[in-house]
Amino acid sequence: MKIRSLLLGSVAAAGLSTGAFAADLGVLTSLDVCDALGLSGLTISSDTNCLQITGGVKYEFNWGDYETATPLVVTGAGTFNIPAPGGAPGAELDWSSKVEAWIKFVATADSDFGPAKAVIKIKEEQKTVIVDETYVSGPGGGVVFDEAYVSIGDSTVIMAGKKGTIMNKGDDVPLNFLGLFNSEKVDAGVNWDVSLPDGGHVIQIVSDLGNGVSVGAGLENLNDIVPASAGTAVGVISYAGDGIAAHLTVAAGGVLDGTIENWGLHAGFSGTFDIVKFVAAVAADSSGYWNGLASASATFDMFTIAVSAEAVQNNATSGGGNVGLDYGFGGSVSAAVTDGVTINLGGRWYRDAGGANDAYQVAAQLVAAVTETVTLTGEVGLYGNTAGPLSVYYGAAQVAWAPGGGFTSSLKGEVYSNGAYKATFKAAKTFE
Repeated sequence: MKIRSLLLGSVAAAGLSTGAFAADLGVLTSLDVCDALGLSGLTISSDTNCLQITGGVKYEFNWGDYETATPLVVTGAGTFNIPAPGGAPGAELDWSSKVEAWIKFVATADSDFGPAKAVIKIKEEQKTVIVDETYVSGPGGGVVFDEAYVSIGDSTVIMAGKKGTIMNKGDDVPLNFLGLFNSEKVDAGVNWDVSLPDGGHVIQIVSDLGNGVSVGAGLENLNDIVPASAGTAVGVISYAGDGIAAHLTVAAGGVLDGTIENWGLHAGFSGTFDIVKFVAAVAADSSGYWNGLASASATFDMFTIAVSAEAVQNNATSGGGNVGLDYGFGGSVSAAVTDGVTINLGGRWYRDAGGANDAYQVAAQLVAAVTETVTLTGEVGLYGNTAGPLSVYYGAAQVAWAPGGGFTSSLKGEVYSNGAYKATFKAAKTFE
């Protein structure tokens, strides 16, 4: 029996038997399968399925003289660069224009095993890059099915098709406001160095065991056209509750041909205890590479103090081919001087053992919410290293506008003492 018919039939029978609810049946008939499944947002329903629709558009434009990057330091994850000018006079300007658009459809129906879903996400990304007033790349793009998979289940969910990974690589963001050099190169955290392709064509299962514990397992990258690297086996266990989050992710690559080519693990912990926060994470792989960090912060009335440290054991291919132990530190002090106004002071330092180079950054930042929708941010700082030696001062200012309705935009300007400069405009809107 259909869920909608069952619900409406039961209510109608109750109302007709007493006469008390007869006048309200016109309102009750608006109850549909989306309500019965507990789904909201932008929805379309049939007798058996609820179709949820979400999407968004992002735009970014950059202009200036900044693309001839200057290497600051070689980290385990690659070279950390800062903007620098380039090109002959009259042909030195750089710019780029990027549009990302996506729309996602999730069709959900009830089943004996829990919600049954079909998910389709359509995405397009176009980016044109001009360096020294010469075309480099773009616009590229083209509409693709970013996700196309089915799933079924409630506390235990089975998924198959084209989608993202179930790997958990969180609980690893340093708490000081500048972050750490190697951490920034791996998108604010730690990571392994070997190639372990994830997502793509997948078969996955995740289960909520209760009390904040969940587990997952899957086969990913099943559509890899290189037989030796096809198939990545993934296992995850996570916990979240009582101010604590922790996880362990393990992955093995190239399993479809019966031989494991590479393996890696990622573990992280984050916790909040009254005024103190902690983060600790480590990633390691079969090449002997490992990357770890630890961070802590404490808030005292208007002040927050944060310290962070990281270490990277490079192999023969990471860190520009340097083998050895790199390490770095960072710290910051933040003061909420008034409601809506915060001052951040911080620095970070990195030691490239293989290149015998120290790199550093110090900065002062002011963040002011001038209205409920407008925020101003100003920053001045210095990048430096011992290899050149190199010293580059910089200043940046940004105005961000968030008037509501899912719309956000910002305009940022940057200038550097080496002659580089850059202006960035962003605008985005999401809907659900």
